[in-house]
Amino acid sequence: MFQRMALGALGANCYIIGDEKSRRGVVVDPGGDAPRIMEVVSAHRLDVEYIILTHGHVDHIAAVGEVKSKTGAQVGIHQLDAEMLTRADRNLSSFAGGPVAFDEADIMLRDGQVIELDTLSIRVIHTPGHTPGGICLLVEGPGVGKGEEEALGHSRLLLTGDTLFAGSIGRTDFPGGSYQELISSIKTRVMVLDGEIPVFPGHGPDTTVVDEREHNPFFQ
Repeated sequence: MFQRMALGALGANCYIIGDEKSRRGVVVDPGGDAPRIMEVVSAHRLDVEYIILTHGHVDHIAAVGEVKSKTGAQVGIHQLDAEMLTRADRNLSSFAGGPVAFDEADIMLRDGQVIELDTLSIRVIHTPGHTPGGICLLVEGPGVGKGEEEALGHSRLLLTGDTLFAGSIGRTDFPGGSYQELISSIKTRVMVLDGEIPVFPGHGPDTTVVDEREHNPFFQ
């Protein structure tokens, strides 16, 4: 199963993904509204084993503590963003009026690492630029595809966090951001993928790799 939810004050996209048979699951970027996340988890009878963070900004991590406490899931973040999970000044929450900090991550994700949940596989693609440890996730397996809740057999999709949006790219004016690095990451790590792969960003609507190659103004 695959479900997107726009959560928190900034409407960051949280993704809940699970193996249809074993019910093993993962929550990507729980940015707020933990009760809503848990409603979906319960409705699909998921055993959430991992919470994966595409980067460490507060709008993508705010519900980590509550979701972890309710599921017992392991939290994974790229090592270059790891400090953002534990420090409010690094994840920007201290500047947003509500400091947020959590325990250290259980897993330091690395480029090329694959997390497997029976028929599902999730490959980490390091795409620095928005943050030093920003990542995309290539998800493959039954129950994922262009349409949400759509079982298309063995399929795949790409979760891009705040690296790439439909018609835009992530901001690079926050601490640790780099425009040159972000553009390079997208060109060399994302645009080289199969053009028909659906792209589900950290904010806003979905798109495809080919649509961004052809229409994203940052790459024309």
